[in-house]
Amino acid sequence: MWVPFAVLAAVVLLPILYGVLTYNTLVALRNHIRDAWANIDTELKRRYELIPNLVAAVKGYAAHEKEIFERVTQLRAQCMASQGRPNQQAVDENQLVAALQKLMLVVENYPQLKADRNFLELQKELVNTEDRIQAARRFFNGNVRDYRNKCETFPSSLIAGAFGFQPEDYFQVDPAVREVPSAEFDR
Repeated sequence: MWVPFAVLAAVVLLPILYGVLTYNTLVALRNHIRDAWANIDTELKRRYELIPNLVAAVKGYAAHEKEIFERVTQLRAQCMASQGRPNQQAVDENQLVAALQKLMLVVENYPQLKADRNFLELQKELVNTEDRIQAARRFFNGNVRDYRNKCETFPSSLIAGAFGFQPEDYFQVDPAVREVPSAEFDR
């Protein structure tokens, strides 16, 4: 008498239990992604606060490099205003990082600037911030990977599709940003 009831209960309850657990896991992973993005956003804002001080320090030594200062300032404002998906924001961030690399190349031509205590502190803070951004980006992308795996593997993909869970974008760095810029300047 109990066996058919137990089999019927298992056939009905186990899929429901699996569906609830999978749904809750997807929600938790999506929230981890949002939290990780908030951490990246915090570090990016820290970078944006450091950039004007860095530009001001370099400007005093290299006033004739006006176009680099203007480009860094413009890209900083553009990045601060960017509120799109991670892959959209990555485009702006990649341009800003490339401009900052050019700014640091300008610094190489000014030994007295490289020895300035205030500049060295700003540079150290910027490097520290960049390291923190990279760590936060790796954490974010790990969460995106886990979420995408859950959304795309069977049978959890059935639950994800049924409840409208959409794939999230990775926060990727353009490979060109990783290249060392040329140190040639037109004077």
